[in-house]
Amino acid sequence: MKLRTYTIVTGAYWAFTVADGALRLLVLLHFHQLGYSPVSIAFLFLAYELMGVVTNLIGGWLGARSGLNRTLTIGLGLQIVALIGLTFHRAEWSEWLSVGFVMGAQALAGVAKDLTKMSSKSAVKFLAGEAEGALFRLVAVLTGSKNALKGAGFFIGAALLSWIGYDAALWTMAGLIGVALVTVTVLLDEDIGRSSAKPPLGSILSKSAAINRLAAARFFLFGSRDIWFVVAVPVFLAEVLGWSFERIGGFLALWIIGYGIVQSLAPRLLRRQHISAGSEPAMARTWALALVLVSILIATMVTIGLAPTITVVGGLIVFGMVFALNSSLHSFLILAYSNDDEVALDVGFYYSANATGRFVGTLLSGLLYLWGGLETVLWASAAFVVLTWLFTRRLSPLTPVVTSTGR
Repeated sequence: MKLRTYTIVTGAYWAFTVADGALRLLVLLHFHQLGYSPVSIAFLFLAYELMGVVTNLIGGWLGARSGLNRTLTIGLGLQIVALIGLTFHRAEWSEWLSVGFVMGAQALAGVAKDLTKMSSKSAVKFLAGEAEGALFRLVAVLTGSKNALKGAGFFIGAALLSWIGYDAALWTMAGLIGVALVTVTVLLDEDIGRSSAKPPLGSILSKSAAINRLAAARFFLFGSRDIWFVVAVPVFLAEVLGWSFERIGGFLALWIIGYGIVQSLAPRLLRRQHISAGSEPAMARTWALALVLVSILIATMVTIGLAPTITVVGGLIVFGMVFALNSSLHSFLILAYSNDDEVALDVGFYYSANATGRFVGTLLSGLLYLWGGLETVLWASAAFVVLTWLFTRRLSPLTPVVTSTGR
């Protein structure tokens, strides 16, 4: 394993993730404090998620042609611009002007996030080496630590809003990303992920059946999470349960941190269930079905009004644990299904599906909560999980896909 390069890439991704998580809660709570409706708040994040659809497709193609180190530095630089840009917003602006302005800045942040994520995760394929199980372990560590740090970022964003205010928090996060950008620019001198052949632009949509099915499963998996996570639950905790900003931020932070820890431990947890090489698609089917059962149970308990605080808090903790194992298996499978020359393209396509699911989930989070409350949101989430399971059932065996000649 190329430890030095892996450390630099992972460290930059960690710094970005803390700031990205903080930005999410900072924007949500700041504009909720200003009196914006759940639908208006959902719109603030729509451009962020929508840009991920395009960015992952084009970013994967760009990474394959010019190298992942270049797409990584571009992503970090754009995040600094987005953070500083948000400081120009003024509370006295009209709501439509504010929503449009923040959507534009969030669109830039969305481009930055997906360029950085695609670059970092694709790089693992080239840095893992050939040791058995190394790829799954490194993907789990990167993805799990990222989500744990994003959870910490949620708490940091809520705390900074309370302690130093909106603008000062944005400048603080821009400084953190600036340190990461300088580090990568100075120390990352290795060209990572450049394809031996220059892939045409049309190749971004040319995928194997296995990758198409995995991407569809990923779309519904992350849509199922963001339907409740982005707007519905934070607003429910504030409006119905009367939680403070710090308490909301703390809960969401702990949820993401716990989710990240489970992701990091996924190879070890699954190995205890006698997982063998090539059995990951079968495990993905099993854990998708488990998530279906958990989601339906939570939605049923909320609908009948059974101990809403315990149901929402406890139920979503269980959801997060099972969701994390699903996500970790998916993150491994996309790299396992890809061949070396097209890994950036395949990962870009896969995370484009991920971003599309998050976009749809974000929009539905505000709309469904406004129309039918939390129970409607949770039933929609359960329906998305069922579709995840149906697509996961059709994943092809791993061994025939990963060959020396590609797909």
